[in-house]
Amino acid sequence: MSTTERQQKIRIVLVNTAHPGNIGGAARAMKNMGLSELYLVQPREYPAPRAVWRAAGARDVLTNAKIVDSVDQAIAGCGLVVGTSARERRIPWPLINPRECGARIWQEAHSHDIALLFGREDRGLTNEELHKCHYHVHIPSNPDYSSLNLATAVQVLSYEIRMASLADAEGNLPSLQEWDQPPVTADDLEYFHKHLAQTMADLEFYDPDNPKQLLTRMRRLFNRVRMDQMEVSILRGLLSSVQRIINK
Repeated sequence: MSTTERQQKIRIVLVNTAHPGNIGGAARAMKNMGLSELYLVQPREYPAPRAVWRAAGARDVLTNAKIVDSVDQAIAGCGLVVGTSARERRIPWPLINPRECGARIWQEAHSHDIALLFGREDRGLTNEELHKCHYHVHIPSNPDYSSLNLATAVQVLSYEIRMASLADAEGNLPSLQEWDQPPVTADDLEYFHKHLAQTMADLEFYDPDNPKQLLTRMRRLFNRVRMDQMEVSILRGLLSSVQRIINK
């Protein structure tokens, strides 16, 4: 697979961006590093002249950007989803640094689509959005002044992907172990979690009116395992059998 083909498997997803200038700045940062697949989830002001102005020579990235209504639509078909996070969470999630993030994204882009999520300027990604991610990535900025501009964050992580691609071209990036089945896509994994939640509710093991942290912890478990398509198919078959027995 060529470098360009792998780059086209990497989606930069901006969620509910408030300032169109940041969209243009992100597009420019992407093109600087060879990326082109920009997804915009419910941008608050777009299209906008300020986005075009900030994009400079990357207007083609803006022209081809996909505007979608939800994170689920933006990550559909992706075998790896990584979310940027600037703060610790009540329930810890698998965390990688920018260098690890760049290497893993480039390695996995050889076989499936990737989504790298960036949240709102004022509050980042919601917990629900972060729970859809296999990994969280944190940029270790100055703790006394830790707030990063959105386009700057895109630049940092796009740079790490670029450096990983150069290391790979030189034979210095280890390849991932081959697996016999492709990883489950984000949308199929979401269907599995809904099926699991409904089955647990049918069993009265889970109370939808008082969920506590059960579903979050189950998501973390299965995201950490990185299931493949056949494993999810087996588990969903098991859940369907359990539901049939309950309904009898």
